[in-house]
Amino acid sequence: MSEHTIRDPELAPEGRLKIDWVKDHMPVLNRLREEKADQLPLDGAQVGICLHLEAKTAYLAEVLADLGAEVAITGSNPLSTQDDVAAALACTDAVQVHSWHDATEQEYQQFIHRVVDTAPNLIIDDGGDLVALLHEKREELLPEVVGGAEETTTGLARLRAMAQAGKLAFPMIAVNDAMSKYLFDNRYGTGQSVIEGIIRSTNLVVAGKTVVVAGYGWCGRGIAARAQGMGARVIVCEVDPIRANEAMMEGCEVTTMSQAASRGDIFITATGCRNVIRKEHFDSMRDGAILANAGHFDVEINVEALDEMSDSRRRVREHVTEYRRSDGTSLYLLGEGRLVNLACADGHPAEIMDLSFALQLLALVDVYQNQRLTPGVHPVSDEIDRRVAALRLQALGIDIDRLSEGQQQYMQSW
Repeated sequence: MSEHTIRDPELAPEGRLKIDWVKDHMPVLNRLREEKADQLPLDGAQVGICLHLEAKTAYLAEVLADLGAEVAITGSNPLSTQDDVAAALACTDAVQVHSWHDATEQEYQQFIHRVVDTAPNLIIDDGGDLVALLHEKREELLPEVVGGAEETTTGLARLRAMAQAGKLAFPMIAVNDAMSKYLFDNRYGTGQSVIEGIIRSTNLVVAGKTVVVAGYGWCGRGIAARAQGMGARVIVCEVDPIRANEAMMEGCEVTTMSQAASRGDIFITATGCRNVIRKEHFDSMRDGAILANAGHFDVEINVEALDEMSDSRRRVREHVTEYRRSDGTSLYLLGEGRLVNLACADGHPAEIMDLSFALQLLALVDVYQNQRLTPGVHPVSDEIDRRVAALRLQALGIDIDRLSEGQQQYMQSW
C-alpha cells in the first residue's frame, strides 16, 4: 500500500528502533508469528484497526500483515499516536497508516474514515469508535464485516449497549474480558503506565502524597496498588459497594469525591463514566493538586468547568497545563485530561501488551477462519485464553504441574 496520512516520513528510522525494541520483548507474539507465517491464516483479510498507535501496536500490525492480511490503521486517541512510529509502520508492505499526533477532532474523524474506506472485513477496536462509525455513517460496508475484537472496558460497554438495542451488525470478541487480558493488562499494565505518565510529565515524587483514585475496577486496583507501593496514601472513591469493600480491605481509605477533594495531592480517574471530577470538587482542591485521567475518553474530568472557573491557563511543562484560580492558587491538568499513560508516556509495558495482542491475534484468526458467530458480543474462548498464558510461561522458561489422569477423574467426580 502506498497511501498514508502521516506527519513526517523522515522520522521512520527513529520509529523503527522503537518497534524493534518492543519486538524483542514480546515473545508470545513472536512465537505466534513463527507458527502461523507459513499458514497465512489471514490471507485475503482486510483488517481495519483503531488502536493507540505506538510501537507495540505497530508490531501487531506488522504481524497481521505477515499472516496474510492487508491492514489499515489509525490511532484511537489524538495524543497517543507517535509520529516516528507511524512513519516507520508506513514503510511496511500491506499496512496503510492514517494518523498523527495531536490531531484535531476533524482530522481524527477523517483518519477513521480513511481506514473504513478500505472496506475492512475484520476489525480491531479500542473504545468502539471504529465500530460506531461503521454503524452510524458507513452502513453500506456492514455486510462486508465478518467480525472483530475490542480490548477496552469502555469499548465493550458501548458494544453491549449496541447489542442490547439490536444494532450491532456483526460479532465482536470481548478481548478485555479474557483473564489473560484484564488480570495483567488492566491491573499491572495500567497501574505501572499511569504512574509512569504522571511521574514523567511532572517530575514530582509520589511517596508521601495523598493519591485519590476514582474507580476500583481492575484498572483502579492496579493504580492504587502501584501508588501504595511507591509510598502514597491512597483514597478510593467508588459507587459500587462491593468494590468499595475490596478497596477498604486492600488498605485504602474509602470515601466520596466531595470528601476527598480537599485532601488529595494527585487525582486519578479510572471509571469509564463522565464528570467524575467537576466544579464543586475543583473548588475544594488544594493549591497545586494534580489531575490525571486513566479512562479511555476525556470526559471523566470536566475540563470545560475547570477552564470556566479559572482566570488563566498556561502550559508549564510539555504535558502539564496550569489552571490559575482567582485566589492565586493553581490546579494542574495532565495530558489535556486524556488517557494519561499514553498522552504523557508510552502506554503499557511491552511484556503486558504481548499477552493482550496475542489474544487479539488469535481471536481475529478464529473469527475469520470459522465465521460461525452471530452478531453480538462474544467471549474469548477458554482455549485461546489459556494458550496465551501457557505461551507466556514457556517464553519465560517456567514449568507448571499438570493433573494426572486420576486427579482429573477425581476433580470431575461427585
